[in-house]
Amino acid sequence: MRNELHVPKGAAANVEYALDIDPERAGWGYSALRVVELAPGGTHTFATGDSEWIVLPLNGGCVVHVDEERFPLLGREHVFASVTDFAYAPRDARVQIASDAGGRFALAGAKCERRLPARRGPASEVPVEVRGSGTRTRHVRNFAAADTFVCDRLIAVEVITPGGNWSSYPPHKHDEDRPGEESELEEIYYFEIDGPNGFGYQRVFPSREGGSDVLAEVRTGDAVLVPDGWHGPSVAQPGHDMYYLNVMAGPGKNREWRICFHPDHTEGYR
Repeated sequence: MRNELHVPKGAAANVEYALDIDPERAGWGYSALRVVELAPGGTHTFATGDSEWIVLPLNGGCVVHVDEERFPLLGREHVFASVTDFAYAPRDARVQIASDAGGRFALAGAKCERRLPARRGPASEVPVEVRGSGTRTRHVRNFAAADTFVCDRLIAVEVITPGGNWSSYPPHKHDEDRPGEESELEEIYYFEIDGPNGFGYQRVFPSREGGSDVLAEVRTGDAVLVPDGWHGPSVAQPGHDMYYLNVMAGPGKNREWRICFHPDHTEGYR
């Protein structure tokens, strides 16, 4: 199994970030994710370059400056508490994050072509979907899904899986461009687990010969890369809810999330 697809907390080479996954690090073309931790009164500044970015509070609030525009974000206490507002920064811009009280902030990114307007995404407009049933129930926060918030290439959602449940199930894939059926998307899973000593498991297995194959025990701050292959289930330890942030992007002309379910695990489980 390819252990390099599991990126544990603290593995970032860049000391500015608790997690730093860029296309070069991942060995692909588009998707990126960083996590920055700010002390009270701290700031972080970066250039967006050839990518679009969403600043998403994991805990704490901040003010985001994109060039000359200012976007105050109330944020949240922690990822299990609620949805959050967020800020979108286009390519070729300068971004500063400033937090009076401190906090942790995810930067979800994707290389892109178009330069769209900077703007704030209000928490009140984030659609929340209950997906699955029974022990497959999970809550999906579609803050930057393909049909809820306009980006050039970036797709990002949050998922809360109750302790003991499975999500990302049935196993599915999106590693081929098949118009109307499947879109080619690179994906990052970033995890947090509720409560001390909590953990979960993430499975990725090949959809083609020599494809991605990993079974990872994940804890708060870990990430799993999905360049290709069937992915799922994501399994939450009983008594410990699991959070994951999905970041996706790909080469398709249309920004869309189309998936193919594994034929051996589909009957009665969507």
